[in-house]
Amino acid sequence: MFEKLHGVERRFAQINHLLQQPEVAGDAAKYQQLMKEYHDLEPLVEAYSAYTQAEKDYTEAKELMESGGLEPDFKEIVQQQFCENRQKLEELEQKIKILLLPKDANDDKNIIMEIRAGTGGEEAALFARSLCRMYQMYAQKSGFRCQVLSSNDTELGGVKEICFSVEGAGAYSRLKYESGTHRVQRVPETESQGRIQTSAVTVAVLPEAEEVDFQLDMKDLRIDTFRASGAGGQHINKTSSAIRVTYLPTGTVVECQNERSQLQNKEKALQILRSRLLKAKQEAADKAYNDQRSSMVGSGDRSERIRTYNFPQGRVTDHRIGLTLYKIDSIMDGNLEELLEPLRIAEQTEKLKQAGETL
Repeated sequence: MFEKLHGVERRFAQINHLLQQPEVAGDAAKYQQLMKEYHDLEPLVEAYSAYTQAEKDYTEAKELMESGGLEPDFKEIVQQQFCENRQKLEELEQKIKILLLPKDANDDKNIIMEIRAGTGGEEAALFARSLCRMYQMYAQKSGFRCQVLSSNDTELGGVKEICFSVEGAGAYSRLKYESGTHRVQRVPETESQGRIQTSAVTVAVLPEAEEVDFQLDMKDLRIDTFRASGAGGQHINKTSSAIRVTYLPTGTVVECQNERSQLQNKEKALQILRSRLLKAKQEAADKAYNDQRSSMVGSGDRSERIRTYNFPQGRVTDHRIGLTLYKIDSIMDGNLEELLEPLRIAEQTEKLKQAGETL
């Protein structure tokens, strides 16, 4: 492990030197690539530097205690430093192990979220709208930017399905755990008898794919145009500006009608399609790993029930880690950190267990 850390230190110093060279500063692509690597390595280098200093202070305090003959007051100070640095070493060791774990290549990417009403009819559509609001409020609090790419609204204000982008550094790393089936238990607005109904909504979190990530062959696409319409089929556009793209090899279909022009809708539809296909490709390649960690944080399969929102009891339960919070109103207002942080820790714990690294 120390050999790996020494290698990281050497590479960090090398990058620091390269960034000061005129030929690198004049090459925008090279400079950007090195800056990204610099920022990726910086937290690990800082943690290792702090570990080295804590180890030095711990050793000095230990040697002083073992030498004996210390004045009582000074001995108490040395003992306190010894205990503090021993605890600091344990904390920094854990931090370094986590920082050394292989990073998800998609963590820094923007995302596309797809929310679809499942079982439950109009109540499921209304809850899909509530989940969309929850994620958009969380994104706003996190400094991310949201943009609706496509939506299929219902007459009562719900959505059969909605697709929107979330843009910002680390968006995928924060929201990737949300893929799966979300179950809601509450008295529907449409229920006159006051009976509790259980409905379901599926959420998919896709890392945004650029053309370089997944190149589409236009021969594999069928592109159709149709008139955009609103809830209940009422036309909101008299021209055929809406776009339907079908990826023929898999039959994957994407529709986009929220923009005013055919070209804009086509670009957004292709953006969604690339992200879906890239996600499918990555899930197939990572299936073995996902199966191993599914017991802790789930596989991300949209058919998997990951969370239940029980409004009568005011509780939200995440079934993957057995976490229950009685803060449903706060959570629905986008305060998700108390749900997301334990999932991140659970994933890190499982990865550390698999890595089996020790100092």
